[in-house]
Amino acid sequence: MNKETPSLWVSLVPLVILVALISIVVSIFGDETLSGASQISLIVATSVCLSIGLLRKDVTWADFEKALSDKMGSISGAVIILLLIGALGGSWMVGGIVPTLIYYGMQIMSPQWFLVSACLICALVSVITGSSWTTIATIGIALMGIGQAIGYDEAWTAGAIISGAYFGDKISPLSDTTVLASSTAGTPLFTHIRYMLYTTVPTFLITLTVFAIKGLGFAPTQADHALKVANALQDTFFISPWLLTVPVLTGVLIAMRLPSMVVLFLATLMGTVTAAVTQGALLDEIAGTDLEGFSQRLRGALIVVYGSTNLNTGVPELNDLVATRGMAGMLGTIWLIICAMLFGAAMTATGMLETIMKALIRLVRGVVSLVTTTAFTGVFLNVVAADQYLSIILSATMFGPTYKRYGLEPRLLSRTCEDSATVTSVLIPWNTCGMTQSSVLGVSTIVYAPFCFFCYLSPIMTVIASIFLKKRVKE
Repeated sequence: MNKETPSLWVSLVPLVILVALISIVVSIFGDETLSGASQISLIVATSVCLSIGLLRKDVTWADFEKALSDKMGSISGAVIILLLIGALGGSWMVGGIVPTLIYYGMQIMSPQWFLVSACLICALVSVITGSSWTTIATIGIALMGIGQAIGYDEAWTAGAIISGAYFGDKISPLSDTTVLASSTAGTPLFTHIRYMLYTTVPTFLITLTVFAIKGLGFAPTQADHALKVANALQDTFFISPWLLTVPVLTGVLIAMRLPSMVVLFLATLMGTVTAAVTQGALLDEIAGTDLEGFSQRLRGALIVVYGSTNLNTGVPELNDLVATRGMAGMLGTIWLIICAMLFGAAMTATGMLETIMKALIRLVRGVVSLVTTTAFTGVFLNVVAADQYLSIILSATMFGPTYKRYGLEPRLLSRTCEDSATVTSVLIPWNTCGMTQSSVLGVSTIVYAPFCFFCYLSPIMTVIASIFLKKRVKE
């Protein structure tokens, strides 16, 4: 087998084809791009990549299968978490927990300051939990409902939620990406976090300012609609402050630092039990059979967890909001993740990804270009590898020696990886993060991406900061 990696131009062919195909299907399918068209685009790009590699004898089929096996193993945990998030969403919605959060949130949160409040709340929860996924799957869903009832466009609301959640995910000492970036670059954890504040805090303040300007210019014109939604929630669900016990207990489980899978499973269990106790009539309606008693209630509860539900609240917009998809609703996202892993495995096995990475390193001419190239690479790998963890590891590993050669501290490398790879993953439709948050919030990635100001301003801020950076020799 030819041990030489493909040339840069050959390596770019599958990527160019993928981008072209995605552009075409977006123009044709719009918000429904992720329903199947994107998956086919990834499979076609994968076939092109493998065809080139096999014809050039850069790779064998066994090499591809091994790379694919490694990729699939790396996402097994994410797949389980996705299924649990689907179950959690169904049980918390039909259990009245999310409707209760929406009902009281509408009365407490000021319409003008809603976006700022949503962003700050998600940031706080994410810092405490260390997980953007958990934050968005719980409080994020409720905030989407509040924003819709107030009259905000769903893209703005999703942007505020995601911006806050990824702020916390980025700087929390409990976050796996924070630990991964610091450890891979060889930076002490809290040194890494403190150094990130120089770019993270200004970016977050700019983000809050944008949301504040949007909010102050927002004129609530749907007061009657909000009242109608509140009344419909009361008529459809049993609303009570006691239902807030479930999210409080979930917060306790998170504070105990239990694994995400355990927290999501127990939170789903609590939501299902709550639904059985407080929303019995809804479960009977969802069951849709002539069964009686326990059997009827159990059938409804199981459908809520694994399947889709459609409740008639009397308000069409609210019907869409309280509709759930359960675990089955996540299968489309899992399908997309598998296709993305196919493409990533093909690019890795053929050596094309390595070729592109080496070409990026050759662009370095100084400190600013080094930071710029590192940040671009983090974003680029989120597109190609479709996984933020792999993006962080590859960026830190590939650029580590170059930072040493320039006499730069490893904390600059770890910060740049976080400022790019961690926060931009949610902006890529076929990245695991982008697919997950799109599914959870019910908003297409291409729709909410322009409003995730914190996420795409972070790599820009890290480049700006490097311009004023005094060269620091490793201590």
